[in-house]
Amino acid sequence: MAVAELYTKYNRVWIPDSEEVWKSAEIAKDYRVGDKVLQLLLEDGTELDYSVDPECLPPLRNPDILVGENDLTALSYLHEPAVLHNLRIRFAESKLIYTYSGIILVAMNPYKQLPIYGDAIIHAYSGQNMGDMDPHIFAVAEEAYKQMARNNKNQSIIVSGESGAGKTVSARYAMRYFATVSKSSSNAHVEDKVLASNPITEAVGNAKTTRNDNSSRFGKYTEISFDERNQIIGANMRTYLLEKSRVVFQSENERNYHIFYQLCASAQQSEFKHLKLGSAEEFNYTRMGGSTVLEGVNDRADMIETQKTFALLGFKEDFQMDVFKVLAAILHLGNVQITAVGHERSVINEDDGHLEVFCELLGLESGRVAQWLCNRKIVTTSETVVKPMTRPQAVNARDALAKKIYAHLFDFIVERINQALHFSGKQHTFIGVLDIYGFETFEVNSFEQFCINYANEKLQQQFNLHVFKLEQEEYMKEDIPWTLIDFYDNQPVIDLIEAKMGILELLDEECLLPHGTDENWLQKLYNNFVNKNSLFEKPRMSNTSFIIQHFADKVEYKCEGFLEKNRDTVYDMLVEILRASKFHLCANFFQENPVPSSPFGSAITVKSAKPVIKPNNKHFRSTVGSKFRSSLYLLMETLNATTPHYVRCIKPNDEKLPFEFDSKRIVQQLRACGVLETIRISAQSYPSRWTYIEFYSRYGVLMTKQELSFSDKKEVCKVVLHRLIQDSNQYQFGKTKIFFRAGQVAYLEKLRLDKLRQGCIVIQKHVRGWLQRKKFLRERRAAEIIQQYFRGQKTVRKAVTATALKEAWAAIVIQKYCRAYLVRNLYQLIRVATITIQAYTRGFLARRRYQKMLKEHKAVILQKYARAWLARRRFQNIRRFVLNIQLTYRVQRLQKKLEDQNKENHGLVEKLTCLAALRASDVEKIQKLESELDRAATHRQNYEEKGMRYRASVEEKLAKLQKHNSELEIQKEQIQQKLQEKTEELKEKMDNLTKQLFDDVQKEEQQRILLEKSFELKTQDYEKQIRSLREEIKALKDEKMQLQRQLEEERVTSDGLKGEVARLSKQAKTISEFEKEIELLQTQKIDVEKHVQSQKREMREKMSEITRQLLESYDIEDVRNRLSLEDLEHLNEDGELWFAYEGLKKATRVLENHFQSQKDCYEKEIEALNFKVVHLSQEINHLQKLFREENDINESIRHEVTRLTSENMMIPDFKQQISELEKQKQDLEIRLNEQTETMKGKLEELSNQLNHNQEEEGTQRKTIEAQNEIHTKEKEKLMDKIQEMQEASEHLRKQFETENEVKSSFRQEASRLTMEKRDLEEELDMKERVIKKLQDQVKTLTKTIEKANDVHLSSGPKEYLGMLEYKREDEAKLIQNLILDLKPRGVVVNMIPGLPAHILFMCVRYADSLNDADMLKSLMNSTISGIKQVVKEHLEDFEMLSFWLSNTCHFLNCLKQYSGEECQACWSTRVCRAFLA
Repeated sequence: MAVAELYTKYNRVWIPDSEEVWKSAEIAKDYRVGDKVLQLLLEDGTELDYSVDPECLPPLRNPDILVGENDLTALSYLHEPAVLHNLRIRFAESKLIYTYSGIILVAMNPYKQLPIYGDAIIHAYSGQNMGDMDPHIFAVAEEAYKQMARNNKNQSIIVSGESGAGKTVSARYAMRYFATVSKSSSNAHVEDKVLASNPITEAVGNAKTTRNDNSSRFGKYTEISFDERNQIIGANMRTYLLEKSRVVFQSENERNYHIFYQLCASAQQSEFKHLKLGSAEEFNYTRMGGSTVLEGVNDRADMIETQKTFALLGFKEDFQMDVFKVLAAILHLGNVQITAVGHERSVINEDDGHLEVFCELLGLESGRVAQWLCNRKIVTTSETVVKPMTRPQAVNARDALAKKIYAHLFDFIVERINQALHFSGKQHTFIGVLDIYGFETFEVNSFEQFCINYANEKLQQQFNLHVFKLEQEEYMKEDIPWTLIDFYDNQPVIDLIEAKMGILELLDEECLLPHGTDENWLQKLYNNFVNKNSLFEKPRMSNTSFIIQHFADKVEYKCEGFLEKNRDTVYDMLVEILRASKFHLCANFFQENPVPSSPFGSAITVKSAKPVIKPNNKHFRSTVGSKFRSSLYLLMETLNATTPHYVRCIKPNDEKLPFEFDSKRIVQQLRACGVLETIRISAQSYPSRWTYIEFYSRYGVLMTKQELSFSDKKEVCKVVLHRLIQDSNQYQFGKTKIFFRAGQVAYLEKLRLDKLRQGCIVIQKHVRGWLQRKKFLRERRAAEIIQQYFRGQKTVRKAVTATALKEAWAAIVIQKYCRAYLVRNLYQLIRVATITIQAYTRGFLARRRYQKMLKEHKAVILQKYARAWLARRRFQNIRRFVLNIQLTYRVQRLQKKLEDQNKENHGLVEKLTCLAALRASDVEKIQKLESELDRAATHRQNYEEKGMRYRASVEEKLAKLQKHNSELEIQKEQIQQKLQEKTEELKEKMDNLTKQLFDDVQKEEQQRILLEKSFELKTQDYEKQIRSLREEIKALKDEKMQLQRQLEEERVTSDGLKGEVARLSKQAKTISEFEKEIELLQTQKIDVEKHVQSQKREMREKMSEITRQLLESYDIEDVRNRLSLEDLEHLNEDGELWFAYEGLKKATRVLENHFQSQKDCYEKEIEALNFKVVHLSQEINHLQKLFREENDINESIRHEVTRLTSENMMIPDFKQQISELEKQKQDLEIRLNEQTETMKGKLEELSNQLNHNQEEEGTQRKTIEAQNEIHTKEKEKLMDKIQEMQEASEHLRKQFETENEVKSSFRQEASRLTMEKRDLEEELDMKERVIKKLQDQVKTLTKTIEKANDVHLSSGPKEYLGMLEYKREDEAKLIQNLILDLKPRGVVVNMIPGLPAHILFMCVRYADSLNDADMLKSLMNSTISGIKQVVKEHLEDFEMLSFWLSNTCHFLNCLKQYSGEECQACWSTRVCRAFLA
């Protein structure tokens, strides 16, 4: 479809206007291709012939349905007048300040407080999608927070705009939203600290300008950090390009930074008197703009608020006072008077009061400060020159110092805020809020505007790339073919500023020159860029300016002051004076290598589009331009790594009037902030997007009947569009949306409007015809009536006479009286009928009312008695149920007591028999022990005789050993002489051996290693042999002492045996109970003895091998032949043989200590095991007491069972069976008791044998260990005795093995008996279950017999089984009626609340009584699944949930009571008693 076809009659267009920028007009006549004039009708009614170019027609106006849209990109026609008109409608008429423009939020400053930022609004936007509610800054903040939480990706909110557009307030509201939504659970109040940082930065960084009373004079990027739970844990702040020149200069109607006026307003307070301040009019730096007071602002109250926020961030009063000192010093420095002396010099009076206060506050020397403010030092290679400065130069030096101090103070405060907001944990994600200046163009633009516009160029480039990325993602999601769109790329402008030999690099290069000027730099720019770069221009009427074509507009910059502002230098002597300050804060500001206060250090590298070659001079990176470029690069890097969200603040008018719409100013800002560029990009693609449902519902008017008959709405939309729009390039079909190019929605709206207009005309035609036809018929009827009356009057006049009139009058009178009579009669009849009807109806109503009252009274009485009866029945049921439970529980308890008492009685009988047997055995043992004592006395005498003989043999051995020792010493001396002779011979053969060594190096090295080891071993063995001989001599001496000790030990053992006999007689009663512990002790003892014997055996084998190697394989000649001379010298030096000998001695000592420690450990383990035996005996006594109590209970249960069985005399067969089973049970118990008694007797005999063996083993083991220690130290002559002792030990070992075999057989017998005992117990349990089943069957049979014979016993308590009989096939019906279809309210009101639980329990008992495990399992599974199904279906029904929760608890308690748990049974009886009470 051609664009010209849209310019038809009644359509509206936009035409330029000098006042309103654009104004609307309606087309009065259809436009045809080729027409040069477009006939328009303005809104005020005037006609206009507007000349047009066929290639550039005026922009069309959107249909009324799209006016006031939340999103500008939803407009059909996307152009400047449409955007402006939509914003005017929303802002000026609807009082809405927020509008979306794609991903941008356009915020208009209302210059009025609006009630749309409360906590209720915050909670309303929390959790909502961005398009679900009206545009708002909270919606953007919520979208950023949601994306951060969902995607775990960092976010950024970029707030930009002119001064006074509301950037700071918007950023503040966004941060407030995050602080409210993501409050942490800790007591650190991090959110309050983050919000408290804003008043401080506004106080030291905001000021009044001609455009804004609270203008931010710096850029700020605040990173709000979140943890893994998306709660605020801290923040970090970065600042950009503080306007330092405002400290020393303000234009008319402007102010310095707020903090100076707050300080002056609080000067009379006692805490600030030492600063010696006055009002703001007294200081040059605060009165320069002529506006020291702001309307509606209380500087003193703001000072109190600033101090509170300082305290909230943790800044103490000392820190605050240090900051206020520096600020006061800056004010005093501005009042220092500099007087001119001639044309080339200036001077400051040292008595200047402000100078003295300045030096006093900062801890400086006033003389030096006065000197170097008026002079400068020039250092050359040969000399140092002090050059005086003129008054303007001195004033500039003073102002530069003030700016430098304030800049350092600002950075320091920001650093301390960051420290206060610092967090110790790990940052998970963050949301950055960028509050930065927008594009600026003034009458005079300087270095600050250049940097601001450079930053906006970078932000616009990042914004364009992000917009295209989102567009591409939308098209890819809907499967729309993506084509590149031509857009304005501002990369050439960025290259012009930052690339190699760009404006910034030329500026830095000029700053390095000692005589560099602004004019020289500007000339370089002219030479490099004029007529070479289309974006750089030279003004026609000026040689001190240059023009740059930015993305928003052309800007003319004055070069004056560029170099000075870029250098930002203070003379070195002034810096040295401040560095030597006694005031620590001032001294830290001017240190040579300060720690960077901001996150941008000098190490940051900036990559531009073209490569930049950095000079080697380190001062190049210290310029303001290079620092700003580095910080901007880091900012861009951060923004590119996050997901950005854009807020463009618009200033609606310069007069700060609320809701006043200035079209010129708004269009200028829309062009500058990139909103129109975004709209232009959207217009080139597919700006209008409708879902298929929306399109179908909106344009169903344009569809035919055939098209509407289709069921698939998506296909209907496609068919309609193919028919209505011939050019298929004007739209695209996505998965869920239809994409239209600009103007197509307006064309469809035109078609829809034409169709509706045609329909209206048809309706109007038919309605008007109907109305005219109705009017005509009405008029014709009136004419006919008039004619009828007229004709009737005419005939009457002809026929009327006097007689006819009299007759007619008489007839009328007769008719009157006749009709009156008839009417009276009819009235009388009707009256009588109505009275009778009323009487009957009233009587009927009264009777009915009486009957109703009577029924209600009777119903109340019936309800009273029915409810009383229900309550009584419920109470009786509960009482009956409780009694049944108590009876069953008591029966079970009595049965348990009977069983336990029987067991205890049998146990006591067995114990009595055991004790009698034990007593007899103890008497026999005592007799045996007395005989053993006699034998021990005879043995003692034999041992004394053997000791005398052994002493004589030992003395003979000592003499022989002394002789052998002397012979060995002689052999040792001979061997040493032989070794010395061999060494001399080997020295002579040294040369020959060295040659052989060089030939066979590898073989000799291996052999040498082996020989060294063998030689060392043999030498060590030899030394051991010598040492063993010496030890044998000592051992023979000690044997006498040992023999004497043995005699004493034998005496002690005899005494111990007597005590042991007494102890054994006491412990004889409890030995049978300790059999298991004794077996464990014996196994441990056997393991220990085996371990000790294996170690002894290994030591003996090692000793025998060593002696054999020494005596048999020691070949000295062979060793000498194999070893070289060097090896022999190496062996003999430093006494390695002696060290080896000493090491062997230490090794033997370690082994001896190891054996001794093992022996001690084994003894301790034996003592611990004895203690365990004692503890077990105490536990056994306690168990015997419990066993007796249980026997008493069992007896009572048996009495109760006999009583109950005596009542069932009607069925003797079952009683006989029960009695037979009880007899079998008793027989089994008797058999068990006999087997346990025999087993106990055997175990007692075993324990006695084991104790006796242990005593013999203890004595024999001591003698064997002593003899082993002696015989291990003897030589080959004493080997005969060692062999004898080994044979004795082997004999003992055989005895131990036989004993172990006996023990193992006893253990097997004991295990067999225990197994038989368990089998018998299981048989008893089975028999008891059979008895219970038979008893239950007896009860059921008795009931059935009673029912059959209709015999009703008048006396005696009834028995309740507490079971409900059911069939397995009826299980589903039972669950359906009892669980799934049951209504809780009816059960609670009319029955027991826990009725389902009790019925289910009765069914469970019935299944258990049948002993049918499958039936019980299926019932439980179906019950659980039914309860689960009911709970799932009624999750929101509290009554149903509480009903089944209580029933499941009841059911669980019933099952626990039925299981026989003691704690549960006790609890249930207490509950029942409390309920009955």
